[in-house]
Amino acid sequence: MRLYRNLVFATVDALGDIFNEGEYADKVIEKTLKRDKRWGARDRSFIAETTYDIVRWKRLYSEIAEVKAPYSREKLFRIFAVWATLRGIEIPEDWKQIEPVPTRRIKGRFDELSKIRKYRESVPDWLDELGVKELGEAVWEKEIHALNQQAPVVLRTNTLKTDREKLQAALLAEGIATDILPNHKDALQLKERANVFKTEAFKNGQFEVQDASSQLVAEFLEVQPGMRVVDTCAGAGGKTLHLAALMENKGQLIATDIYENKLKELKRRAKRAGAHNIDPRAIDSTKVVKKLYGTADRVLIDAPCSGLGVLSRNPDAKWKLQPEFLENIKLTQEQILSQYSRMVKPGGKLVYATCSVLPSENQEQVQKFLAAEEGKPFRLAKDQKILSSESGFDGFYMSLLERE
Repeated sequence: MRLYRNLVFATVDALGDIFNEGEYADKVIEKTLKRDKRWGARDRSFIAETTYDIVRWKRLYSEIAEVKAPYSREKLFRIFAVWATLRGIEIPEDWKQIEPVPTRRIKGRFDELSKIRKYRESVPDWLDELGVKELGEAVWEKEIHALNQQAPVVLRTNTLKTDREKLQAALLAEGIATDILPNHKDALQLKERANVFKTEAFKNGQFEVQDASSQLVAEFLEVQPGMRVVDTCAGAGGKTLHLAALMENKGQLIATDIYENKLKELKRRAKRAGAHNIDPRAIDSTKVVKKLYGTADRVLIDAPCSGLGVLSRNPDAKWKLQPEFLENIKLTQEQILSQYSRMVKPGGKLVYATCSVLPSENQEQVQKFLAAEEGKPFRLAKDQKILSSESGFDGFYMSLLERE
């Protein structure tokens, strides 16, 4: 593989923004790819995938390169040299930014550090200890390894516009081959990564990009057309749109969130998807929530969480996440469950879901809620834990609670 200076420089600049400025990797890559209109698909793919790769293995590569934060350009070039060496890619000798690469030493350090899990899987000490404490050594070992693999691209067919077989054929006609996922009724997985957002099928609202595990959440809520449903932490609406499709556009689907800009994005997506029964409401005061008490047939709480189940698509979360944040988010989960559960009317159902693999954010939160005063009218009907190491997709948790 031949290295091109402008692509390597763009990658190093992106890494500087992610590691030193604390910016989100996906936003930095999006911004970086707009730098040069002449870059083709292969160039853009090199920048995006190399950046994500180095973010994913930041601790391991930094250790091999013997560098620590803050990351100067010189240090970032050293880390890049480690990445290239471990992939058998030669760095041109006339590149003054990169000092001569000690190939044997790099490979020797890699072999040595690969024997220690926190380096091998490139995680902070505290996170490695937490994973062992919550999941046990054997499960955590498999799970963090799975979460370090590149996430597959999965699409959810928008059944308001088409069905899975027609979508598969339409994408194939545009040069994108997919596989049907047998355990997910509307899902297609790309055989090779491609920019699906440029397809006519996407512009016509025939699909959304949504992980296979995430697609199970809306179905878990057991909605029917004509119901009154509230998606309480709707965000930009991935699960809201799925609920609208399952409701066949019939009934009322109230989408609430504390961030109004996310609901604006949801409106835009809903228009493209042809989802007409969505009523977005920003939570700008407690009145918005109280008005809904006792009115909903179904309530979805896709709770804010650590996001540990989605590290394969957000590898920079490993470095942003802090123990204090985790403790605070658990308190938020408790409060949300206690408050939003009151929206469920007698005989109604509630789903509590997270994209985390930690029992303290999942089963333990549900048990705590059921033991509290607000949880007395509810019973646990069923729950499902999805580990990335077993499913090959995101780690998720969902529980269905029924109100008497």
